[in-house]
Amino acid sequence: MTILMKIVKAEILTIGDEILYGQIVDTNSRWLCERLAEEGIRVIWKTTVGDREADILQAFHYAQKRADVVLITGGLGPTSDDLTKPCLAKFFDSPMAIHEEALQEVTEFFKSRGRELTELNRQQANLPVKCRKVTNRTGTAPGMWFDDGQVIFVSMPGVPHEMKVIMNEQVIPMLKNRLELPVIHHSIIRTAGIGESFLADKIKDWENALPSNMSLAYLPNLGQVKLRITANGSDREALKTEAEEWIKKLSLIIPEYIYSYENESLEIVVGRILREKKLTLSVAESCTGGYLSHLITTVPGSSDYFLGSMIPYAYEIKKSQLGVRPETLEKYGAVSEQTIVEMAATVRARFNTDIGVATSGIAGPGGATAEKPVGTVWIAYSDKRKTVAKKLQLSTERLLNIQLASVAVLNLIRRELID
Repeated sequence: MTILMKIVKAEILTIGDEILYGQIVDTNSRWLCERLAEEGIRVIWKTTVGDREADILQAFHYAQKRADVVLITGGLGPTSDDLTKPCLAKFFDSPMAIHEEALQEVTEFFKSRGRELTELNRQQANLPVKCRKVTNRTGTAPGMWFDDGQVIFVSMPGVPHEMKVIMNEQVIPMLKNRLELPVIHHSIIRTAGIGESFLADKIKDWENALPSNMSLAYLPNLGQVKLRITANGSDREALKTEAEEWIKKLSLIIPEYIYSYENESLEIVVGRILREKKLTLSVAESCTGGYLSHLITTVPGSSDYFLGSMIPYAYEIKKSQLGVRPETLEKYGAVSEQTIVEMAATVRARFNTDIGVATSGIAGPGGATAEKPVGTVWIAYSDKRKTVAKKLQLSTERLLNIQLASVAVLNLIRRELID
């Protein structure tokens, strides 16, 4: 029986106008979320606030009411726009004073680099007296730890490598010593070829039967849905075993849609199947314009199975270079079952591969007709036994159609090979 433990809730608070203006990307929050999850701490809020005292103090106030741990990054520099430290001093009603150990550390930092310690840099050691100093061995701004017995506030530099060292070497051990942390275990199931709502309907009975210490999240993206099972308890191995049992039950319900139980892409899975079966692949892509080939070749070692591709975009190239019969194009058009079947079979023959696949469609925004609106795409798979074609009705967005069609072809290859 799994023992439920109290969830430790965290809020990540990033400070800096440069993030709000889009001048830099906040990579710290993502890393912190992953790192905290490894330790059983659940991030419930991520907040970004600019360099204004009133806004920062208000963010502190909100975070104190809803989190057990508040992790702050940014705003610890020596210049006038770095307000995190004075705001924390004001929030915790704490006077400031030079911390002798911090002063020694920052002095040694500059001395080791042959640089003079200026008065501005000396102020890096001026800390709120109510905080516990957290050493920053890779930079000049110390971290700060405040603990009122209810909520822990930790302030760290915004420089990613400095923040990561402080978290791993000091903050995580301090949190483990201070809090009774639960274990959080995540399991991933990747699916393709079914929409989120249809998938939810198929597995609703399974989802409703999950135990109280487990939750399911749907994470859709480009023709795929990633399912994440999150289990909470006190024993990691027990949680892993329990999650695996539920995944086995799920695999019996939707076996045709699951392509991986790891955090790996569809193109990696398709490449592995091709390599294991010692099969080769060629591609003729019209509406996808090379994007499908790009996905295939992002996988290291794809030359083991991928021999090459053509992009017969124009009618004339489909005829003269690929070899689609003129009468097929004239009678049915480039976006048709008849044409896509010829494209897949012909590229397979031309490249002398075991498998040929093809795409042809109306990516948009122009080129549509009443019978073939924007988003109409035909894809096909051909091997020595059969040729399979499939019609897709996608979106009105050009790039999205290119991406969705390419993913659909990869999934078609996967389905045909496992069948």
